[in-house]
Amino acid sequence: MDLSLLLGLLGGLALFLYGMQMMSDGLEKAAGDRLKQILEKLTSNRFLGVAVGAIITAIIQSSSATTVMVVGFVNARLMTLQQAVWIIMGANIGTTITGQLVALNISEIAPLIAFAGVVLIVFLKNPKLNYFGLIIAGLGVLFIGMDMMSTAMEPLRESQTFISLITNFSNPVIGILVGAVFTAIIQSSSASVGILQALARSGLIGLDGAVFVLFGQNIGTCITAVLASIGTSREAKQTTVIHLSFNIIGTIIFTTVCLLTPLTAVVSAWSPDNAAQQIANMHTLFNVVTTILLLPFGTYLAAFAQKVLPSEPMQADSEGLMYLQPLPKSNKIIGLSAINIQQVNDEVMRMMKLAYTNVSDSFDQLIHYKEERSEQIEKREKTVNFLNRAISKYISDAFGYASMNIETSQALTAYYTMLVDLERISDYAINMDRQAVIVNKENMSDNEKRILKKMKKRTFKMYDYIFNLEKANAYNNEIDENTQEWRNVQIQGLKDKSISSELGIAFSRILTDYDRINDHALNLAEEIDKIDDSLHETMLDEDLVAPYINQKA
Repeated sequence: MDLSLLLGLLGGLALFLYGMQMMSDGLEKAAGDRLKQILEKLTSNRFLGVAVGAIITAIIQSSSATTVMVVGFVNARLMTLQQAVWIIMGANIGTTITGQLVALNISEIAPLIAFAGVVLIVFLKNPKLNYFGLIIAGLGVLFIGMDMMSTAMEPLRESQTFISLITNFSNPVIGILVGAVFTAIIQSSSASVGILQALARSGLIGLDGAVFVLFGQNIGTCITAVLASIGTSREAKQTTVIHLSFNIIGTIIFTTVCLLTPLTAVVSAWSPDNAAQQIANMHTLFNVVTTILLLPFGTYLAAFAQKVLPSEPMQADSEGLMYLQPLPKSNKIIGLSAINIQQVNDEVMRMMKLAYTNVSDSFDQLIHYKEERSEQIEKREKTVNFLNRAISKYISDAFGYASMNIETSQALTAYYTMLVDLERISDYAINMDRQAVIVNKENMSDNEKRILKKMKKRTFKMYDYIFNLEKANAYNNEIDENTQEWRNVQIQGLKDKSISSELGIAFSRILTDYDRINDHALNLAEEIDKIDDSLHETMLDEDLVAPYINQKA
């Protein structure tokens, strides 16, 4: 192989893959966390789920990227395994769009497409248009790369060695293995199919020699999702089992049909003078027919995956992380913003629940002390401190990932700031628990107990306003006034000797803790108010917040 030919082929492949990455980045920045909301609404129906998978893949020109996104969503519990089935099926249909576009030979206008995208990126200040420009420019770069590969391969028509090599592809086993291995190496079925079409366009291979390689390419593309699932949950790994099963079943069916019937000749006859179009048509037929055949059995595919890799129950009483999964090794994943926001939100909401449960128990300790309750408070405090460190690190690492829109960045910043307030709220609960030992040794009057009960009630009313900054501001002013009134009562009690100096000091510290807990609650409300309205629904996760609201009621 001539060096210039090799360099042209590698350069074209590099542009092709980079174009796909540009489109993925553009979609990630344009959609951000909203991608999760779109998928939630549309994947409850199998037909809509297939359509969503096909559309996303058609936009980014990569079924591998869509499948990796699905693995990440299932791993983060943003999507069920059943929903994943339909999107994977749709992704296999969507990836055929690349082949069809290659067959249409739009490479002649590819520079114009790339230029149009660059205009949106460079000359316009609107971030949304910049994101769409990234998608359009990526499409142009992709087809410039495709044209480079086609040009580089033309001299191979004169190489007898190469021609004799690819004639072996007509052997089903060899063809499938070559297609699977090559696609696994470059981790893109769109690119490998595009190279196959480039060979066909150069007259080096026909559909009869390419068909089994094409089927193998559908299996090889699964390697990306398999690699992405390493170190993830069982549910995420089950997603890769579904993806593999889909393509292996399709390959078995179509290999059998091609060997026993004249299907290859029939598809060739649809476009007799365009070998690249023949490959695109067979690729489309493979994925559309396999999807139609397996669509009624989607639930069985999910059940099979669960049988192969049984799920592990989540420990609800875990003292460590329950929702945060390790960040993926690659930051080139669509939907990473949605995964980051959801996982951080769930863990922060859990941290809030633990901190306020400590506050509730500490008020109860002041009124009626129990040693075992104090042990539970200390245990929760350790978990809160651990979560503070772990979530902080996760967010810091997430900021290092490039594909993040402004709304996601602002949301993660707000969550990061909230961690300090939640950790301090739990600290003040610990302070009150320690004062409870002193208070319960003294002879508290009914009036003092009544004040403590009012403190608890008002603290939790303030909690109810954390998601409404206007009400939180107004109510915090009332709490400041209450605190001063109760301080005056405490000082008067010291003056007229109705309370002991020990009880007076303890009450003074309790009032300080009470006031600061509610100041931190106001800080939480201010941070939540900075988060884009589209993310508020995510924050108010009923499964996480409701148990705490019920508990404090």
